[in-house]
Amino acid sequence: MGARRPFFAKEAKLTQVHEKERQLRREVAETVEPSIPDVEVIAVELGGPEHITVYVDHPAGVDHALCERVTNELRPYLESYRVDVSSPGVERPLRTRGHFAGAVGRRAVLRTDVEVGGRKRFRGEIVDAGEHGATISVGDERVEIPYEAIVRGNLIEEGR
Repeated sequence: MGARRPFFAKEAKLTQVHEKERQLRREVAETVEPSIPDVEVIAVELGGPEHITVYVDHPAGVDHALCERVTNELRPYLESYRVDVSSPGVERPLRTRGHFAGAVGRRAVLRTDVEVGGRKRFRGEIVDAGEHGATISVGDERVEIPYEAIVRGNLIEEGR
């Protein structure tokens, strides 16, 4: 029959991916935000070992010209990655306290890298954005999820 591969290996790999995304978000933000006024780098997601998607926002909105400006600032990354720059869209990424504060009352789906209340996936309404974590209402339960544990968070359309 043979032994199955250990479960922890998959989780360790996911944690490495999310740490790499966090590192890339910090680096990209340090490159882009000082160069282009009012741009916020919301998230950087790995789409494979050689592909990143950079989500940006701007008070005046995100258009093709802004995406092009951001891409130009990221020229050094083009040596290692295929880079896509995008607006956050309807299902905008949620990563920081500010993102969650702006989304109170909206529905979201979250995934954590550690168990919180016995689970790692959550779907519900954001009811609070506290100092250390976001509180989400899942059915009759309210769960506070530490920001540092969130590896993916996105708004979801009301009908989903």
